Amino acid sequence: MKPPVCVLPSEVDEVPDSPAVFLLWAPTGAPYLARTALLRRRLRRLLASSERVSRVLSLGGVVDRIEYWLTGSQLESTLLHLELAQAHFPDDWRKVVRLRAPAFVRLTVDNSFPRTMVTTRLGRGVFHGPFASRAAAERFQNEALDLFQIRRCEENLEPSPDHPGCIYGEMNRCLRPCQQAVSEDEYRHEAARFEEFLRSAGGSLLDSAEAARDAASTAMQFEEAEHLHQRFTRIREVAGAAGDLARTVDQLAGVAVVPSAEIGAVELIFFAGGRWSEPKRLATGEAGESMDTRLRELVAQVPHEGPPNLEHLALLARWHGSSWRDGEWIGFDSFDRMPYRKLVNAIGRVARTWWGVP
Repeated sequence: MKPPVCVLPSEVDEVPDSPAVFLLWAPTGAPYLARTALLRRRLRRLLASSERVSRVLSLGGVVDRIEYWLTGSQLESTLLHLELAQAHFPDDWRKVVRLRAPAFVRLTVDNSFPRTMVTTRLGRGVFHGPFASRAAAERFQNEALDLFQIRRCEENLEPSPDHPGCIYGEMNRCLRPCQQAVSEDEYRHEAARFEEFLRSAGGSLLDSAEAARDAASTAMQFEEAEHLHQRFTRIREVAGAAGDLARTVDQLAGVAVVPSAEIGAVELIFFAGGRWSEPKRLATGEAGESMDTRLRELVAQVPHEGPPNLEHLALLARWHGSSWRDGEWIGFDSFDRMPYRKLVNAIGRVARTWWGVP
């Protein structure tokens, strides 16, 4: 985190009227933390005497000093607000930031008979998301399971030939491990296929379905080719239902290109390993090294790994799906396959939109 600018209450008129996150400190007790789009106006209102302001919070005569951080985007403000809340309100920071945990589809690979569930917590297993809502996660889970024969029951299985089974087993949409219709290894193979479907964003099934369809067409088995084409189309629809953002959390990577507090610059905020990294400022229109060279040097400084952060994932889901998103998201598979051309174009669009930089 960059150091704050510190001023006295008497110096409020010298503060820029720009987006910022700020702390108001009294001689004793916890600070007042907030973010705003117009810092000077917000501070004047908060520090006005109680006689002049009614029905709003008044801290006139109470504040000892002010610390503020200028920001250029909603995403930067939200990340900074979260960091300050965790630092200054260790017991109540969740109430301060008011973040709703995103939904994930979890595959419990450590279970003898893996199954899926929708959850808002991270832990062991494979987690696919984040989704815009729990309903979206449940819809994707149900549609994806239609492509496989993974069990949908929630019980801890004790397989037995006398187990009553369920309707999905009767419809041949489950391998019926509860009734010992398959071995544990056979069932886990099907679960591994489902995991590969998640990790490849549907590519594992799409490739095999496309190859089978083309082979049937070449052999002039047109009915079979039509059937396989319908399956290919269905797989593509299911994979697309996850949305533009959802990936397995350990593979989710991208960069947010957002305006900077510095005129003529943008901030690149990378997301990898389930967490945001510190914003990297990039001035546009500078003479000297090419944009591509500067980007490669900057990307080399970004950490690629780390434990996933549920709050960072929640911020990503909220910012990405919001109507107030002030910037662009560029997703990529890995840092070794960085889409530099897309990134340069996004930087140019953001710079032109916010600063009029050619």
